Amino acid sequence: MNVSLDGYIAAPGDDLGWSSGEGPDSSSSDELFQWWSDRVAATGLSLYGRKLWEVMSSAWPTADQRPGASGAEIEFAGRWRDLPKVVFSSTISTVDWNARLVTGDAVTEITRLKAEDGGPMDIAGATLAGAAMRAGLIDEYLLVTYPVLVGGGTPFFAALDTWVNLALVETRTFPGGVVLTRYETRR
Repeated sequence: MNVSLDGYIAAPGDDLGWSSGEGPDSSSSDELFQWWSDRVAATGLSLYGRKLWEVMSSAWPTADQRPGASGAEIEFAGRWRDLPKVVFSSTISTVDWNARLVTGDAVTEITRLKAEDGGPMDIAGATLAGAAMRAGLIDEYLLVTYPVLVGGGTPFFAALDTWVNLALVETRTFPGGVVLTRYETRR
């Protein structure tokens, strides 16, 4: 997920402008966008919390039909639509765009999905990721850190009962000082 240098995925008021090209000196880049698109293409299943699902499903299902859509946006929109998705929410009643809705316990369902071994899964959304973190279900943490301090908002990491030891397996710097770090969980 995108994260500010001070550890937030959204600024106060659920503001994502600092990571979406709207904030001052936002440092968005074609190279980073392509990396995200390739990540979607390599993912077998994407798990969404409600808030991030609403952001993504309002933008990407038809983004390739917008006048002036770039080749990269067209590619990403198609990949996103084709990607199987599970949305976890108790407040919405329907989902679309190759998604299914789970209203029950997220930890139980994520545990079941991991046992199926249907390929790599990504978890998107702070509340959902936090529940998976606390249950020890995350094998890899992938942070795309933006060089911005937002001062508060929705934290990237949930409060944990025990330490989680990690091993750094990849770093990459994108234009504008955006840094990818990927860690594997040491078990």
